[in-house]
Amino acid sequence: MSFEGKVILITGASSGIGADASLHLASKGASVSIVGRNEKRLHEVAEKIKKSGFPVLSIIADVTKDAERIVNETIEHFGKLDVLVNNAGFGIQDNVATANISEFDRVFDTNIRGIITLSKLCVPHLEKTRGNIVNVSSVAGLRAFPNAMSYCMSKAALDQFTKCSALDLAPRGIRVNSINPASVRTNFLKALLGDKYSPELEEKAYNGRGSQYPVGRAGEVSDTSHAIAFLANQQSASFLTGIILSVDGGSLLIANLTINNQ
Repeated sequence: MSFEGKVILITGASSGIGADASLHLASKGASVSIVGRNEKRLHEVAEKIKKSGFPVLSIIADVTKDAERIVNETIEHFGKLDVLVNNAGFGIQDNVATANISEFDRVFDTNIRGIITLSKLCVPHLEKTRGNIVNVSSVAGLRAFPNAMSYCMSKAALDQFTKCSALDLAPRGIRVNSINPASVRTNFLKALLGDKYSPELEEKAYNGRGSQYPVGRAGEVSDTSHAIAFLANQQSASFLTGIILSVDGGSLLIANLTINNQ
């Protein structure tokens, strides 16, 4: 699978799924424009890509505020865009009894509004290259989890955005798909747990979830990177659009998962 000559824009690239996807796609020949808010971590990802000899542009930005700048800098630097990977995401613990509307708005600003805005700005450039969009959603968009109301709702909305956009953009030669991971070992759980976090609790959570999955383990970022690459690649997925690809170790086959905060 080659991305030689392709330009790929990846948000949320300073860690986790986005960082690994950036490294993986660059290793397949892509020129990558990586976006993140954490300057130190984004610089570290960019340096790894540079040391491997691949072209990279790093943009310190917030997708909820800087979408136009992100697109403009990418086009100015590389001259075109072939793939947009909407990976930046945010989650909180809440339910209808504890909901904080300002926090609810933060989740939707990042997980929906920012993605729609950035995608809209990329459409004219993707139309020129007959490119595609890959959204990083979650199994939380496909099933309910306790104490994760805002996050589940935002990912369900993202899945509908994927399907609606696939219909609307197909006549313009643009494919739109998403991957929906289950538990993947990243820093997401640490951010979600906040003051409750400890390395022991994190390991217990991942081991507990993974032991319930049919494949017997939690996901790794390499699992999601390969799935993103498969959907983004014109040779492997030229006939695929509107796909909601569950990268979940079979977890959706299980009626009741006992671990919260998926």
